[in-house]
Amino acid sequence: MKYGFIIDNRKCIGCHACTTACKSEHDVAVGVNRTYVKQVEKGEFPNTRRIFSVMRCNHCTDAPCVEICPVEALFIREDGIVDFDNNRCIGCKSCMQACPYDALYIDPYTNTAAKCNYCAHRVEVGREPACVTVCPEHAIIAGDMDNPETEIAQLLARQQVKVRKPEKGTKPNLFYIDGDDASLNPEATDPSGPGLWNSQARGVGHFAKAAEKMMHTNDDVDLLQMSIDNEIQAAYQKKNTENPNYIDVLNGKARRVYDTPDKGILWGWEVTAYVFTKAIAAGAFLIPFLATFLGYELSNHTKLWSVGISLVFLTLTGLFLVMDLDRPDRFLNVLFRPQWKSWLVKGGYTLTLFGLLVTLWGANTWFDLGIPETPILWVTAFFAVVLAIYTAFLFAQAKGRDFWQSPSLILHMLVHSIMAGASAFVLASLIGGIEDWMQILNGTLIIAVIINVFTIISELTITHPTTAAKTVVTMITKGRYKKWFWLGTILIGNMIPLGLLFFGFKDWSTVIASVLILIGIIITEKIWVEAPQRIPLA
Repeated sequence: MKYGFIIDNRKCIGCHACTTACKSEHDVAVGVNRTYVKQVEKGEFPNTRRIFSVMRCNHCTDAPCVEICPVEALFIREDGIVDFDNNRCIGCKSCMQACPYDALYIDPYTNTAAKCNYCAHRVEVGREPACVTVCPEHAIIAGDMDNPETEIAQLLARQQVKVRKPEKGTKPNLFYIDGDDASLNPEATDPSGPGLWNSQARGVGHFAKAAEKMMHTNDDVDLLQMSIDNEIQAAYQKKNTENPNYIDVLNGKARRVYDTPDKGILWGWEVTAYVFTKAIAAGAFLIPFLATFLGYELSNHTKLWSVGISLVFLTLTGLFLVMDLDRPDRFLNVLFRPQWKSWLVKGGYTLTLFGLLVTLWGANTWFDLGIPETPILWVTAFFAVVLAIYTAFLFAQAKGRDFWQSPSLILHMLVHSIMAGASAFVLASLIGGIEDWMQILNGTLIIAVIINVFTIISELTITHPTTAAKTVVTMITKGRYKKWFWLGTILIGNMIPLGLLFFGFKDWSTVIASVLILIGIIITEKIWVEAPQRIPLA
C-alpha cells in the first residue's frame, strides 16, 4: 500500500477550496499553508492563460526531511504517508532546508514544524483528505497507488504525468497531469510586483507573525494596487544578475501572480555564529595536537590554554545551537530521542564527547593523574576533526539547497578550523603570555590561508549541476553579496593576511593577520549560510 496524489491541471480552476478546507481541517495559521494554489500567467495579450498548480508535501518515498530530522518528529508510515509528531519536534528547521518543495513551515501556535500529512486521521477511518472531498472539479485525486482498482493507479497507468524536481532523487508521490514547467519550476519565474494577488507573499517569514500583526492593526493596506509602478517596472526591465534564468515579466512570457509567503532566512546569524565558534573550538585543540605530532614540546600552560579556549567556544557553540531552535526547551531530545541518520544528532554527540575528552585532557594535565597522554590526544583529535567537518554533512542533507551539496565543503570547514585555531592561539600568546611558538603559528596560517583560497575557488568554479547552485555563485560574486565576498572574504580574510604573514615585521603582523582572518571567516560563513537560502524552493 502506498498513498499518493494526482493533481489534474486540466480541471483545476484555481478556486482555492483545497487551501481553505485544509486550513479549516487542521487549524492552519494565517500566513502559512499546508496546501495552496500557485498561479502563473503566460503569454502576451490577448493570447494569455493562467496556470493553476496545487502545491503541497510530495510524500516522497525517499523523504530527505525524514532523514535529516534529529528526533524522529517526521516519519514515513507503512502506507507511504510522511507524517509528523509535533510532540517531539525541537524546531531546528532542518526539515525545511531538506525539503526541495518548500512543503514545511513553523507553526506559530506550537513553534514546531508542520506540513500536509495526507489527512491521516481521515484516511484511517476510510475517508479521503479534506482537499479531495471539497474540490468542485475533482482535480485532486488521492488513493492507494499499489491497488490497480483505484482511480489514481489507473490514471498513472494511462496518463502522462510530471513530478517536481525529479533530479533530487526523492521519488515524490505527488503527480501532475498537464503540469507546466513555468509553474512547477520555481526558477522559471520571478515574483511579480505588489498587487492584489501577491501582496500576501511579501515579508511574512516562517513564523507568520507579520500576518498576525496585520490582523490586529488599523493601518491602511492598498489591496487594489494592481499596476506596476515606474520604479518596479524599471527593476524588472533591468537585468537580474542573481538569476540567469530570469524570464522578463513585462515581455509577457511568464509571471507569478499568486504564491506562498516567503519564509525568509531560516538559519540566520545563530547558525553563522555557531559554525564560527565550532571552528575555534575544534581548531584550538588541533593546533597543539599538530605541534605535538611534529615534535614540538608543549608546556602545561599552553595545554591548559588549549583546553580553556576549546571549552569556552564549545559552550558558545551549544548556546547558539539552542538559541536557533524554536523549541529550545526540547533540545535534550537530540541526545535522548536520537534519529541516527541525522547529522544534527551525530554533531550533538560529537560536541558532547569532544567536550568530555578535552576536559579529561585538561584534568590529566592539571592534576597530573598519570593517564597516558598519547591515546587521549589521538582520540580527541579524531573527534576534533569530526567536530570541524560534520556541519558539511549536515548541510549536504539539506537537499533543498543545491549549493550546500558541494564536496569542497568538507575541506572548507576543516581548513577554517585550522585557521581559526591558529589565529586564536596567536591572540592567546599575546594575552596569556604562553610560550613563544609564533613561528609555527605563522607558518601554519600561511599554509591554511593558501589552501582556503584554493578551496573557495573550487567551491565557486566547480561545475554546478543545477541552475540554483549557479545562481548562488552569481549572487556571491556579482549579486547582493559581492561586496561582502570581495572585500570581506577575499581581501580582508585572505589576501591582506597572506601579505602580512609573508612580508610583515615582527609578531604584530601575525597578530593583525589573525584578527583579519577571524573576521574573514565570520563573513565567509555568513555568505555561505545565507546565500543558498535566498533561492526559492516553490
